[in-house]
Parts: sequence; structure tokens; C-alpha cells
Amino acid sequence: MLPNSGLPAPTVPGSSTAVRYPRLRVLANGAFVPGAFEAEVLNNSYFAADRFRLGLALSADPARGAAWWADQDNVRVDIEVSLGGDYVNLLHGSVDSVAIDLLGDAVRLTGRDLSAGLIEARVQGTFANQTSSEIATTLAGRRGLSANVQHTTTPAGRYWQLEHDSLVLDGFARATTEWDLLVTLAQCEGFGVWVQGSTLHFRSADSSAPPAVLQAAGLSALHLERSLTLAQSIEVTVKSWHSRAARCTTQTAAANQVGGATHKYVYIAPNLTPDRALKLAQQRLAELARHERVIVAEMPGELTLAAGQRILLQGSGTGFDRIYSVDSIERRLDMSHGFTQWLRARNAGMAT
Repeated sequence: MLPNSGLPAPTVPGSSTAVRYPRLRVLANGAFVPGAFEAEVLNNSYFAADRFRLGLALSADPARGAAWWADQDNVRVDIEVSLGGDYVNLLHGSVDSVAIDLLGDAVRLTGRDLSAGLIEARVQGTFANQTSSEIATTLAGRRGLSANVQHTTTPAGRYWQLEHDSLVLDGFARATTEWDLLVTLAQCEGFGVWVQGSTLHFRSADSSAPPAVLQAAGLSALHLERSLTLAQSIEVTVKSWHSRAARCTTQTAAANQVGGATHKYVYIAPNLTPDRALKLAQQRLAELARHERVIVAEMPGELTLAAGQRILLQGSGTGFDRIYSVDSIERRLDMSHGFTQWLRARNAGMAT
């Protein structure tokens, strides 16, 4: 494996199997940067920024030596990988830190995708009378991002009733980041929120596409984890005191399994209507159920799977052969170990 190389792929005498030949390409502020010898990219669906780490040989690029990297204030990076075809962009983001190893002839960069701008920006303005989709579009525009936003109709202020000022009005909102506000609204709507490339996505997950098949026999390692507590009956109760209506609301959602004890969870949230309390109970129940089965897989690196995507595990010969939703994918490409990735996924469907 020769990153940033244009040499033809090597062949293995006597083998009919094509040799994988990963290539790594790095762009800094849109310009190709030679000398990349390692890269790590973490893509996740945890309402958090994707992260990266890069290693570059200083002597490979006369135009960008130690002096150039030492004086940069803002660097946009693209990390692209090819497996013999077109390059696929794994991450477009900004550098957070630069570490220069003069004697080792290397510079190491760490950073995040463009959600970093939302994470570091304090909320400015009043949004109580705007819908979640309008707020997401406005905040994306402030950070120079295009917006892929699913339309909503409920004014954000209704989600907090008497205490909506604490999150969406100007007086207190400067203690809250724009990303915090988007995540809170996404949870209220049952959406996901993430940045891919230069686009902010604020929408529900696409469950119409068939899941990608993951064969256990093709993996380097596979760890199966099951919570026996969550495998039993679960009952989630949300209690809320509504100050304006002067009444207490209690709503319960349950998932019943055959046999075993019922494990009960109680959440307290202020000023919820009965409908909102029931929706919250259902959301919390679904979140708990997803943690019943977790798989962690190591495999040769590939470029098709993505965080949030559904996958179908086959070939384990256990009850873990079912549909999962990918929580995170960490890809590593370096001169010593080639191109490898680790995947973590949680239960998202019934056994097949």
C-alpha cells in the first residue's frame, strides 16, 4: 500500500485474487498535499462531530514545510481514499491542532468536520416563534453550510411551554451553543442532525433502503454483546408537572417480552403536555431497546458503509443475525497495517 502513489497495483504470483491497493489523498484548502503516510477518520451518529487524525511527511512538500504549518490559522482538509477506482471523500473538515515533529520530519493534524463551527458558536437571536426546520436552515446559513432540512410545523417554543425562554430566547441562550439547540430540536422531532461535507442534515433517517449485508465469515473480528436486563420486559414512565395547567401528567410506554421481570425506568421532565410526555416515553423506550444487542466488528477497510446506515448481520449462527444501525465507523490507513476499519452497531430490528 503506497499512499499518494500512482504506481500500478502489485500482483501476487500464483494467486487469482486481486490485491487490494488502497490510496490516500489529502487536500489542504483545496490543494493536493503529498506525503500523507497515515490517516484515521471516525464517522459517528452520536449527535457529535466526525473526527480525523493525519500524518504528513514535511519533506515531501517543499511548499508546505514546518514554517508554513506553524503559521496557519485556518486549514480546511479533505481526506479521500481510493480502492482502485475513483476517490471517495471520507471527511471534509477543519484542522483543530497542528503538531510538528522537526526531527521526525512529520506534521500531525487533528480536527473535526464542519459541525465544529456550530459546536463552538453561542446562540444569538430569538427562535421561539420559528419551527425546528426554520431554525436549522437559519443556523446552517450562519455557518456557510447548505441545508438538507426536513420540513416541520410546530413552533419551537411549544416544546418548552413555560420555560422555552431558557433555551430559545436571547436572554439565556448565549450559554447554549447552536449545536446544542439543533440536537435538542432533533430529539424533539425524532430526527438526526449531522454535517456531511458542507451540508447540514436535519431530518429523519432513511429506512426505505435495504440493509447492507455483513457476513461474519468475511470479518477479521466480531464481538457480540447482549444486555440481559434490556432483553426482558421494559416499562418507561414519564412524569411531568405542568405549571400553567397546574396538573401532573404521567405517561407509560412498555415493551413486553415472554417471561422474566419487568424493568421500570422513570424520567422527570417539566411542563409537558400528555401527548409530549407519551412521545418522550416512547422515544426513551426505543433508545433502551436499541442497546439490547450490540456488535463490534473489525474488517478490511471499505468505502460504502456509513454511520446511521442499516446493516444485516449473517452467518454468526446465533440470535445476533439480525438488522442493526451503525453507530460509528473508524477507518485507519497507514503504511504498516494497510486499510482497516472498526464498526459498532446497535439493534434496529427483529431477528430474520
